[in-house]
Amino acid sequence: MTGALAYASRLALDLLFPPQCALCGCGGTLLCHACIDALPPAGGRRCGMCWMPVASGALCRHCEERRPAFSSIRAAFVMDAGARRLAHELKYEGLTSLAATMAALMGAAGSENADELTVAVPLHRGRERARGYNQSAALAREIARCAGLAYDGQAVRRTRATAPLAKTMRRDERVAIVAGSFAAEAKRVKGRRILLVDDVVTTGATLDACADALKSAGAADVRCLVWARAD
Repeated sequence: MTGALAYASRLALDLLFPPQCALCGCGGTLLCHACIDALPPAGGRRCGMCWMPVASGALCRHCEERRPAFSSIRAAFVMDAGARRLAHELKYEGLTSLAATMAALMGAAGSENADELTVAVPLHRGRERARGYNQSAALAREIARCAGLAYDGQAVRRTRATAPLAKTMRRDERVAIVAGSFAAEAKRVKGRRILLVDDVVTTGATLDACADALKSAGAADVRCLVWARAD
């Protein structure tokens, strides 16, 4: 079954059957209040730029040594427990109906009035065609709708396919893989303050490369918002 067909089939099932909580299975909602309350927030002392946990200071050593192209990342949750499972359901299981609830929780954790345009980290067209959708775009559209922002699905694109970023990769390996793999449309982003949305972040290499393309095209600022951070 192709990604597009699987996506359409899942949407049909969502319409035919009453919703159940994706985590505990209780009826009536895709994500119940008890499970929302149990999600692990990305709180505590964190780097003001990449949102990694820090013992002291305003920035982590990586952001001190090399400032990223984005001005900040904010994550709603830590990539653990229920937050990890929901990210997996959205990204790999086609449960795109979760995007609205997840986006609302993300917006509560990191919305700012200064944002002007919402964009998503793009998938390469081959990968998006195989999956049938871009999970980050699903989140970005919902965040834009809730915040009353414009959303542009064409502002930035992947210029080449890149190898998946494994958890065991070093930071420099991740940076090398994604470097130069994005391009942005100047006429769409020049002078604008961008809210860049992704589902998860580990080192921030992908967000940095994408933000670099947006800044190179004239974006005034790029702030990142993600569902969960792998600490």
